[in-house]
Amino acid sequence: MKDLSEIYGIDGEVSATFYGLPAGDLNQLGSPAVAIVGAPIATPYPVFDTFSADAPNAIRAGMAYDAPFISHHDYDFGGSLLEDQFGKIVDCGDLKTSETDYPANRQMISTAVRQILDAGGKPLVIGGDDSIPTPVFQAFADRGKDYTILQIDAHIDWRDEVNNERWGLSSTMRRASEMEHIERIVQVGMRSPGSARRGEVEVAEAWGATIITAQSLFRDGVGSVLELIPADSNVLITFDCDALDSGIMPAVMSPSPGGLTYWQTLELIQGVAAKANLCGFNCVEFMPSRDTNGLAAQTAGRICLNAAAEMARK
Repeated sequence: MKDLSEIYGIDGEVSATFYGLPAGDLNQLGSPAVAIVGAPIATPYPVFDTFSADAPNAIRAGMAYDAPFISHHDYDFGGSLLEDQFGKIVDCGDLKTSETDYPANRQMISTAVRQILDAGGKPLVIGGDDSIPTPVFQAFADRGKDYTILQIDAHIDWRDEVNNERWGLSSTMRRASEMEHIERIVQVGMRSPGSARRGEVEVAEAWGATIITAQSLFRDGVGSVLELIPADSNVLITFDCDALDSGIMPAVMSPSPGGLTYWQTLELIQGVAAKANLCGFNCVEFMPSRDTNGLAAQTAGRICLNAAAEMARK
């Protein structure tokens, strides 16, 4: 907690929750519109270690100094998070994930998301590396609905396994494609090399995934992506921070030029929320050790904030 009086000339302290939102308890949720939960670790590769485990709290810290202004008008989404139409958004803190027990981590993440869904809320999960979305997606099974995944990412993540690990960060979309409740996968922002080889691209295309490169997005516009999202469909957005251009998001494991802008990302989120039912959102692969001035954490936090506002608005 830091005193804000000298920084902003106001009274108060930096909040420990995301953007100063009320704290929530997964075991006593009530009826939230959106519940935020941090998932530090799911299934990391040993060679990469847990490079994003500190991301949830780093992103909270990046938003903390704006927390006193939570009641102010926010031009990104045209209102204040405290206005009635946004409903109740709570921050449930971080799950106590393990550095060694990966199956338990995946179960813990899925259970937390199911608790939020059972309470009638929508989950916003802040990771953690890109193995986090897999148990998030699994939690939506048996809900009597089919889902479209919109992946905003530099990489397609269709590897079947890497060094005999099938649940790691390079296999997220491959595992999603095997889930019966996943009807459609739209992937946007792809550029530069990743772990995928030609074979993985062919498997993704054969399954029916639509892959839109960052170059295509810049050429054809955000509307070309939104056209692929059916009206009134149920959508899960997984946002990897490396989808953003490295000029505004250097704090990732694999930065590369030519990525999405902040506004393109918000247009995608807002466009989905306006056209369809945005049922869940996760943010992954923020790497705090590469955020030299805190601005990257604020950028990731603002994107999460906009996603929370759009989900709560409905």
